[in-house]
Amino acid sequence: MSEHLHAALRLAAGGVPVLPLREGKVPFGNCPACAKNACGGRPNMKTPGPCTCPNPCHGWAAATTALHVLNSPNWARAWREAAAVAYHPGGAGLTVVDLDNPAAIAWARASLPVTRSVRTTRGEHWLYQGAMQSANAVRPGVDIKSSMQYARWLGPGTGTITALPDAVRALVVKESRAVRPAAVGVPAPAGGGQCPHRTPVYLDRGIAMAVQRISEAREAVHATVYRTFLAVLSVHGRCGCLTDAHISRLFTVAQAKGETARHCTDAWTNARTRLGL
Repeated sequence: MSEHLHAALRLAAGGVPVLPLREGKVPFGNCPACAKNACGGRPNMKTPGPCTCPNPCHGWAAATTALHVLNSPNWARAWREAAAVAYHPGGAGLTVVDLDNPAAIAWARASLPVTRSVRTTRGEHWLYQGAMQSANAVRPGVDIKSSMQYARWLGPGTGTITALPDAVRALVVKESRAVRPAAVGVPAPAGGGQCPHRTPVYLDRGIAMAVQRISEAREAVHATVYRTFLAVLSVHGRCGCLTDAHISRLFTVAQAKGETARHCTDAWTNARTRLGL
């Protein structure tokens, strides 16, 4: 039995829904039958178990406490290749305040009730008893992971867990009411705004598909945004057809998924650099 499976079974026995993660802290991809939600699963549902697939499909929704599922042959390959164990905080009645840097930790210590904390690679996870809506970037360096989200298991942590405070719930309320400006901090590639190698319809369809891909991301949003920017630039970055309006659409949908303007600018710049633009 692998170390990760052993940890997962122990957590599941305690009522914590778990799933394997591969390298990069991302879930295993859907099986062919579930690819692109062909199985009819519901990625927007509020509880795990979107379909009857026996494989660890549908990202966070694959999290389970069923020991026979975790130990099944269908999950065996995933556990052999797993790089970490994740859990669904909301399914365990928990909320994780993910503090990504020292500044975020300092803010939490000054603003939130003390609770159980877990060290992470770059910061800390603060755990509260109670589930709520998840949200990215509710303030600089702070994400909320609870319902419809997963968090990496990094150990039980230290300290006594306390009830979910209104101060944490308020972060998501403020975030959902905020109007995010589509701040574009990068110039469009030089050109006449037309796509010389295909029709303008081809460009419009490509941007629409890119917007849809980002808007439908359920996890690994950072990586999805970067890969989508890379795909758009690989096709249209050299022909000069991209305008500020196109970039603004991409930045707007990325920010609606929780990315900051700085993250968008960095992802766009990194994609241009990789392509030599």
